[in-house]
Formats: sequence, C-alpha cells, structure tokens
Amino acid sequence: MSVLASVSDGVGHLTLDRPDALNALTLDMVRELAASLDDWRSDAEVALVVLDGAGDRGFCAGGDIRNLYGLVSTGQGDEAVHFFEEEYRLDAAIHEFPKPVVALMDGVTMGGGVGLAGHASIRIVTERSRVAMPETRIGFTPDVGGSWLLGRAPGRIGEYLALTSATMTGADAIYAGFADYFLESDRLPHLRRALAERADPGSPSEIVLLFDDTPGPSELEANRSWIDEAFSGDTVADILDRLRALGTEAALAALAEIEKNSPTALVVSLASVRAARELPDLRAALEQELRLVTWFFEQPDLAEGIRAQVIDKDRTPRWNPATLAEVAPTTADSALHHDVPTALWP
Repeated sequence: MSVLASVSDGVGHLTLDRPDALNALTLDMVRELAASLDDWRSDAEVALVVLDGAGDRGFCAGGDIRNLYGLVSTGQGDEAVHFFEEEYRLDAAIHEFPKPVVALMDGVTMGGGVGLAGHASIRIVTERSRVAMPETRIGFTPDVGGSWLLGRAPGRIGEYLALTSATMTGADAIYAGFADYFLESDRLPHLRRALAERADPGSPSEIVLLFDDTPGPSELEANRSWIDEAFSGDTVADILDRLRALGTEAALAALAEIEKNSPTALVVSLASVRAARELPDLRAALEQELRLVTWFFEQPDLAEGIRAQVIDKDRTPRWNPATLAEVAPTTADSALHHDVPTALWP
C-alpha cells in the first residue's frame, strides 16, 4: 500500500507513502485515495480529512512520469488516458468533498501534487514548500486543474508560471491562489493534534488560523508589474519580444527559461490558461485538460521531454517542431478541441 489511511478522533488521515519517489502518484495510489474518500463521504465518524505526504522532502512531486514515458513512447497512449481520467475525477472529488479537506503542502508539491492539494478546502504551505506546474519543461501542459488555478492567479501570473515552469515559495503560492495559510513546518504536528482535539474555536479553518504565520514577501507579488506587462502579449512570440524589450535581469531570466521549453507546449499552455479563465468551474477545466492531454499523447515532444529531463537526464530535448515559428497556427485550437475517447463524468 502506498497510501496510509486511518480514522482517529473524527479525522480521516491520508498519507502518500512513497517518500523515496517524493510520493509521486501511481494509479494504485489514485484509486486508494478515491476509495477512502468515497467511504468517508457519508461516514459519521469522519468530520474532516487531513492529506499529507510521508518524509520531509515533499508532499507529492507529481505523477509517475517514468511509467507515463513507457506508455507514451511505446504507443500506449490510450492506456495512459485511464490514469488521467481517474486522477482528474479524484481531484474533482477533493474539491467537492462535503467535509473539510486540509492539505499539508510541505516540501515539493508539483504537477499531480497540486491537483490533490490545490483543490482542497484548506491548503497549507510551509517554509519548505516548493510549488510548481512545470509541465512545459517536458513538452506537456499544466493539467490536474492547474490551468484553472493559473487562470485565476492575479494579473498575468498564471501565464508566467505556465510558460516559465517557475517554482513558487510558500509566500508565492498564497499570493498566486494555490494556498491559503502558512505554517512553519515544525508546527505541523501541533496542528494535526489540534485538529484531532478540535477545542474551541472548533472549525478547521479557525484552528488553522491559530497556527497561521506571516510567510514573508512574495517575489511574484514584487515582480507583478513587469510580469503583467510582458505576459499580456497576444502570443508566446509577443511575450518573448516584450521580455527582450524590458531587458532587465529578471525579464531576461524568464526569457531564458521559456526558450528551454517545448515550443508546442508553450503555445498550447498559453491558450489553455487563457481559455480556463473563461470556464465556469473546475470540472470544465478538467474536461478541457483531458482533451489537451490526449492530444499531447499523439505528439513527439512529451516522450522526448521526459526522456531528456527524467530518463537520460541530459537536459537537451530535441523538440519537434524546434522553434515557435514552425508551430502551426492551428495547433492550439486543434489541441483544445481534440476528441477524447470517453466522458470524464459518467
């Protein structure tokens, strides 16, 4: 079992238990989490749920992309779709759960980890939190409801995070809308105990507020002005031109990060975040993301990106197409309207 599930003192406790793999999600873990939540939905013995990760390095580094690489690189994209379907349903179940879900985003929280914690009702970060949606680095696009969160970040912060794959501190995550509260990591055991005791004040949010600290300044907030100026460009190419024109150290650093990433993924991710901004709810965003995911399974950049970043670790992906200029004008529209094999919501 890679998920530890227990009930004590009215608290359902779910712990991702693959610390050697930074608690990366497997299909079995998704199913174990979903089954526990389903059992606890109507269980009078469970008043709230605490979701965390084993070890002190991270909550969850994302999905098991080594397994994804094996499926995509051998033409088994249809098999990979099943994982994403179940994962997205789990993310929606957490978001819609009728009881408070307290997610402890201590340490690395990326990709699929954001899908679990980012949609919880009470989202906590610490000084060790490193939060990101780094999918464009592997020729992919922010998913697990990440486009929904990015689309609702202040100003053009969502576009910046999606295109650069930048990592947020706890303070940044709160500013961007990915988290709600900041606690020093050494206070997490005390918080868990207080949630179990539920003394006055009794609601989970009120209890968390007793431990809430000031996270310090957010670099994202400090950089908001130039980020908004650059990332309001109509296209990825426009954004790059604006970053060059700004010419500051921060703008040029963002430019350099973007230029490392898949041109196809950049174009599609920009369109995805902006489309998600207009969608009515998380479920609609997950439906859009499933179309994008199935489209990416048919493209060469996903397998190549995972190879370069995770398998061979040579950090020199050979993107196809290799430049923004070579990306077809219809690419984003094709991805956004791609047919999916099954309905996400039966």
